[in-house]
Amino acid sequence: MIDFLPKSYLVKCCLATFFLIFATVSFCYSQTDTIFTNNEKIACSVKEVTPDAVKYTYPGEDLINTVYKNTIQKIIFKNGRVQTFAESTSYKSVNGVMDYDKVTITTLESEVMGLYKISELSAESKGKAFSSKDEEKTKDIAYRKLKIEAAMFGANVVYLSNQRTKGNTNGYYTVSPAETNLTGIAYSNIIPNFNNFKKLVGPQTNFSAVEQYKLGEKDKDVSHDIIDKPFKVLNISNDNGIIYIDGVLKGENNINRFQLVGVTSNSFSIAYKYEGTAYNIVIKL
Repeated sequence: MIDFLPKSYLVKCCLATFFLIFATVSFCYSQTDTIFTNNEKIACSVKEVTPDAVKYTYPGEDLINTVYKNTIQKIIFKNGRVQTFAESTSYKSVNGVMDYDKVTITTLESEVMGLYKISELSAESKGKAFSSKDEEKTKDIAYRKLKIEAAMFGANVVYLSNQRTKGNTNGYYTVSPAETNLTGIAYSNIIPNFNNFKKLVGPQTNFSAVEQYKLGEKDKDVSHDIIDKPFKVLNISNDNGIIYIDGVLKGENNINRFQLVGVTSNSFSIAYKYEGTAYNIVIKL
């Protein structure tokens, strides 16, 4: 008998069936809350929002999991309510070494909770200080170097764990210059994705290093050079979210493991430290 039904009626029935299926799927999906972090979406049931973190369970589980607010962009609750978090957007994007001014330095450990630990840092500066103004300049240089090294390793925030500052002192025979020594840990709220990077690189193993940034312990600023060196990738591994590349960079016989710190559509950057000097190398895809 269906052959005698009008085509318009059949179309309406098909549309009605489609919307019923869509509504059913949407209803099922809406039975969970969704946490949007900087790197993933988590379908879950939010149990508690604390001053520092969000506690949740996965569907069908009772185990309480925790994700810190520093890494959360927003939560879409199953009732449709959206809650955004300013913590994850308080850090600026560092897209290269020369973005070092965007690096945030903090002395509050709570501000880096949940972020990815990138690297341990240190910076020092000495100057012929004969006034408080010169002493402040020496301190500024040390802080700038700390930010530069953080940017070289792809970090956008530094937890400052120790600061030692010594002002200019006059002895009987000698004058000791002002000195600032800083140590800290570099963190980032966003890191390169392992699977995306492997897909971008594909089966290719031979590349060209085209730029080099260098910052030594005694340097007051970073140097930048255009280079042309072969770079061979031997292996790519993932260590708690941080991507490492085992490879060979011509002229660097003492280094065979490099940290991936940034990826663009036509290049990627690696970083390493050798004998107190930090290096950031841009590899052309």
